[in-house]
Amino acid sequence: MSNRSITSLTLRVLPLVSVLGLFSANLVQNSEKDLTAFWAFDEGKGKVTQDAKAPQKDSIHYIFNQAKFKPSSDPLWRKSGIAGGALLFDGYSTWIERPETSFKTPTNAITVSVWVAPRFFEHGQEEKLSAIVNQQNKEKKEGFALGMYRHGRISFQVGTGQDWLEVWEEKNLLPRNTWSHVVGTYDAKTGLAALYLNGKKVAEKSLAKDAGEKLIKPSSEKLLIGKHNQNVKLARYFDLNMFNGLMDELKIYGRALSPADVQKSYLAYLKPHGMKVPMIKPQDINLNSEELAGDRHRPQFHAMPPAHWMNEPHAPFYYKGNYHLFYQQNPLGPYWGQIHWGHWVSPDLVHWKALPPALYAENDTLSPDGIWSGSASYDEKGDPVLFFTAANDKASPNQRVAMAKPKDIKDPLLVEWQKYPKPLITQKKGIGLFGEFRDPFVWRDETDKKWYLLNGSGLPGNGGTALLYSSKDQVNWEYHGPFYSFNYQQNPHLGPIWELPVFLPIGKYPNGEKKYIFLVSPVGKGADVEVYYWLGRFDKAQFRFVPDQEAPQLVDLGDFHFTGPSGMVDPKTGRAIVFTIAQGNRNSQDEHAAGWAHNAGLPAHLSLHDNGRLRVEPIEELKSLRKKELVNFTGKKLSEANQLLANVKGPMMEIEVEINPLQAQKFGMKVGCSPNGEEETLIYYDKTTGKLMADRTKTSKTRKQGLEGGKLDIGKENLKLRIYLDHSMVETYANSYNSLTTRMYPSLEDALGLKVWADQDVMIEKMRVWELMPMTENPEPDKAKGF
Repeated sequence: MSNRSITSLTLRVLPLVSVLGLFSANLVQNSEKDLTAFWAFDEGKGKVTQDAKAPQKDSIHYIFNQAKFKPSSDPLWRKSGIAGGALLFDGYSTWIERPETSFKTPTNAITVSVWVAPRFFEHGQEEKLSAIVNQQNKEKKEGFALGMYRHGRISFQVGTGQDWLEVWEEKNLLPRNTWSHVVGTYDAKTGLAALYLNGKKVAEKSLAKDAGEKLIKPSSEKLLIGKHNQNVKLARYFDLNMFNGLMDELKIYGRALSPADVQKSYLAYLKPHGMKVPMIKPQDINLNSEELAGDRHRPQFHAMPPAHWMNEPHAPFYYKGNYHLFYQQNPLGPYWGQIHWGHWVSPDLVHWKALPPALYAENDTLSPDGIWSGSASYDEKGDPVLFFTAANDKASPNQRVAMAKPKDIKDPLLVEWQKYPKPLITQKKGIGLFGEFRDPFVWRDETDKKWYLLNGSGLPGNGGTALLYSSKDQVNWEYHGPFYSFNYQQNPHLGPIWELPVFLPIGKYPNGEKKYIFLVSPVGKGADVEVYYWLGRFDKAQFRFVPDQEAPQLVDLGDFHFTGPSGMVDPKTGRAIVFTIAQGNRNSQDEHAAGWAHNAGLPAHLSLHDNGRLRVEPIEELKSLRKKELVNFTGKKLSEANQLLANVKGPMMEIEVEINPLQAQKFGMKVGCSPNGEEETLIYYDKTTGKLMADRTKTSKTRKQGLEGGKLDIGKENLKLRIYLDHSMVETYANSYNSLTTRMYPSLEDALGLKVWADQDVMIEKMRVWELMPMTENPEPDKAKGF
């Protein structure tokens, strides 16, 4: 953020009127009587901010003041202030702290006045405010607090030592990404607290007439701006009950401003802007990946949020020249919670642009408590439709199937979406595992001229399943029973619940009948949380899936790095394409220090080999990332190949290699190699066990990791690997039968090399290596109006 610099002014010796005139020349002088603290947030740089009424500067806490994985950087100063600059609070690490000895809470009366532009709203853990400014101890009924709550509610609270008075506004909610003037007042003479929003009184409440002491009792807590005095901790590392958004012109008075004073102040701020609330530039308030620049573990050609946390991508579709992909996003911090539907758009499935969240919890009866995973389809006109899991904790069960459509179908990026106001499907007792009902997957059957829907659930005592529905209009749905059930006692690893079902046509049987792939993600007690699949038929007469064989198969052989499946049939090419989340495996402390967690895996093209086995390949469009060919040779022995690779280094590469093992039993590639071999990650095939493995025991000197992998039947074929390296991402495709996704976090900055490895000499039949580009170096999709 960019602030007008006030640190160079000799504020302590200037008359009060002169000081205030520098900041808000249009304010009525009398309205600034008894001003005790004033943060203009006009510095524009640095790690401190100045209170115009106090001699000391206040430090701004920010995770990248002393960065762990990237160069250190200042807090997020922005130019789009209501008066000069403003400060952007990131929602989990940014706050300002004043020692209790340096701020004396007024006791007779108080006013807190501030301009805020929230980006996102917390759920309100333990029913606590996301504090804008507070010096409070609610248990002791001491101090004061001004803050936000769920969906944009605002509240002002004060304590007298005997009573804790709260005034709330439930109807006029704060808008996102827009400046609002919020004022809270309390007068001990009357025991009355009031809330003002944009110059108007919106709520008030008074102490009981027989209340005892009405003076504010100061708290011994610190004065905090942007963080609750007694906030909730998540996983020891994450602070909740935090303000997320822009803040400007924060003032604290030792008197209760009158309604006229508040109105005059509001209008005075608007006067320089033509009496209108100024617009905020998107780049000044949106989540921005620039604050993470320089993180050597952060992927550069994978789809991921601009910052903070994501889970599975879902609901892919193609519409008028662009692909769309959504994802489970927490825009408040790099931890799970506060789920929104993040939104990406791409012209080619490779170069993704982040758009504002498409769906999020709102103050309604449909989805006030969460927007969980789902899918996309098209309506009868061919327009896209989103289906999602709507959470309402006041309902039983709290998970329902819901729908949303674009607000403006002419918008080329479909930025805004409108929810259908009622649930489409509510789970009834006796249908599946009650209370476990989520992740609708919808497809259109052109032969039947109707839509089918699978919803993840379970069968009590009999393991996970997907429940099948059909509809002729996408609004009214008929239940047809479990789509597929398995022997839970023999396969407990498939779990008591299935999430994220995906059902895609993938080829044909010899008689011309369609063959499908059915993918699920098991969860719950005893579940192996990976992506399992079956190939088989859709028996429409019985509304059941009939697998070719009962034993489930794995798409990916890694350990919990390829999860959360979603998929689509690409209308342009007819390909079945699957998307996944590439889970990180850092601990919460590292995610907190890095400011981001997880990313999408590369899209995978699924088809059938001539022998009927599943074919798993990277999509062809990834070739557009190739920047420079580094190596291209054929017919080299091990030592010759490694001589040619000696100077090949980089964090982003594509590797194609075919290895003839000759007499070797173990052979493959080392990636992320440091020059002296202290750090390296080994991807290899073991002929004796028939397994493709990732050995990460030497990946990092500071992070201990082990082996992962699984069975891979390549028969008498040579080992053919395609490996994509993107900083911490390692994605391997082996003979087009399986992938193996893993991650590496080397501690050494020069752990960037490659080597072919084997336990005996081998023949490298052919090998090519390319340096790859970040997706940002390539063309972006068409821009939407006003974005």
